[in-house]
Amino acid sequence: MLTKKIGFIGLGLIGGSIAKAIHQYYPDCELLAFDKNRETLALAVQEGTIHKACSSIDNSFKTCSYIFLCAPIAYNTAYLGQLKELIHPDCILTDVGSVKASIHEEIIRLGLEENFIGGHPMAGSEKSGYSNSRPVLIENAYYILTPSAKVSSEKVEKYRNFVESLKALPIVLDYKEHDYITGTISHLPHIIASSLVNYVHETDTEEGLMKNLAAGGFKDITRIASSSPGMWQQVCLKNRENISNILGGYIKTLKKALTFIDTGSEEELFTLFESSKDYRDSMPNTSAGPIKKSFAFYCDIMDETGGIATIATILANNNISIKNIGIVHNREFEEGVLRIEFYDESSANIAAELLQKYRYIVYKI
Repeated sequence: MLTKKIGFIGLGLIGGSIAKAIHQYYPDCELLAFDKNRETLALAVQEGTIHKACSSIDNSFKTCSYIFLCAPIAYNTAYLGQLKELIHPDCILTDVGSVKASIHEEIIRLGLEENFIGGHPMAGSEKSGYSNSRPVLIENAYYILTPSAKVSSEKVEKYRNFVESLKALPIVLDYKEHDYITGTISHLPHIIASSLVNYVHETDTEEGLMKNLAAGGFKDITRIASSSPGMWQQVCLKNRENISNILGGYIKTLKKALTFIDTGSEEELFTLFESSKDYRDSMPNTSAGPIKKSFAFYCDIMDETGGIATIATILANNNISIKNIGIVHNREFEEGVLRIEFYDESSANIAAELLQKYRYIVYKI
């Protein structure tokens, strides 16, 4: 048995998903949790994910093999002082925050380096909270580990193996390097998405035409703007220096694009779009990172009663589950009138072949 008891402090989307994954792969492992939201704890116990709900950070955590800090970043740092006297030498203390510098600095100050290995599963959703957690959230997602300087290589290897056993993909990084990388590929996109949504809101017509006509392209790149405002406020404050430098650099690239447009620079504009397309197309789709690949396709259907129901029935009769389905009213960037999304790539491929056999025209994304 790899572990006997694992503690969670905070049981939101990420904490809940890790707990559910552990419960799935290690059903004999005892899980306990503390969360300020009593309804969350009650639901987790009712579902059988958590065996013991704690009303405070108490002696129940003393015998844990792992303790996961899954509260908001600022709270995680504050909880360290309460945990210091509860951690035994063999315990691995970790977190799931997307910013690492602040918690590593506090770990050093408190003398907890021999126990701490920072963790950041590169997975998430625009939806937050335990009710949206699921065990497959971290599956095939990169899971970054940021070991403290004094933690043993044995503990690092043990944690790496544990992460792998949950079907995630562990990568070891220095915590400062982690904050710069995630600042660019995770934090910056959230700022861009939120700023773009606010810009459309502020410049929309009185009739709200921009909002109503927004096509799939706009919705895809701004989906993450629906994420938790409080969490992203904390991320920006805790990774302020990196994000400031990164955002400044990005603003320079926008100004360069503006110059190309103002001067009518045909070659430069073509290169801008060509180079971005080539680099984007070279990115792997294997990781369930923060901007996940969508397993979907578009399909042409006749405008007739029962058209969608017929397709749904065909797929259901072949045991294919649909994640989402809807009519595309603005087809500026899409070819089919019906967009169907699936939970995995295999289901999408099988569904496409099946519908083509029924003479539906399918456009793969």
